[in-house]
Amino acid sequence: MVGVPVVTLVLALLMAVIITQGHLREKKFYRVVMFLPSILSTTVIGMLWTFIYNPNMGLLNNFLDRIGLDFWAHAWLGDPKVALLAVAVVLIWTNAGYYMVMYIAGIDGISPDIYEAATIDGAGELNKFWRITLPLLRGVIKTTIVLCISTVLSSSFVLVTVMTNGAPAGATSVLLQYMYQQAFTNANFGYAMAIAVITLMIAFLLSRLSNRLTRKE
Repeated sequence: MVGVPVVTLVLALLMAVIITQGHLREKKFYRVVMFLPSILSTTVIGMLWTFIYNPNMGLLNNFLDRIGLDFWAHAWLGDPKVALLAVAVVLIWTNAGYYMVMYIAGIDGISPDIYEAATIDGAGELNKFWRITLPLLRGVIKTTIVLCISTVLSSSFVLVTVMTNGAPAGATSVLLQYMYQQAFTNANFGYAMAIAVITLMIAFLLSRLSNRLTRKE
């Protein structure tokens, strides 16, 4: 789960740049489609993807079978090697559109004159991204990093509880789900409180690290 915020934000930024600066006719359509998962309940999303991952009737295995990749079919939520990755994919799919909209708002706030001047100077699209878009989005990126870390910590608990409840053999167990299990299943309230404090410390340290990495030079 550590890599989920990184992948989510990179994917969201990439989609925002493509939609705002790419030559797409259906920009509004893509915005709506990518943002749609963000307005759904996390519980509903968990149930939906549980059916998608179903090894017998799920859409994913049936799709792989139809395109001749049936050897890739798995019991996605029953295989300890891929179960956590399957939950991580759902987390990324759920949150990427939300942060994409934030990045789109930040990019739309950048003056077009800056891009025009860079184009006149001969700057390419990649150079404009590194030299203009990314530095001017520094404040938005800093905010989204903190939000994404807290969202992953909370949403992962709900998704794991709905989709696997920590199975198989604890392969998908996350900190908050483990804390809940210790507190309300095993009645180890002291141990659960210690897990909560550690989770808070991890979130705080990651937020401080992100602020340090994105600070202005």
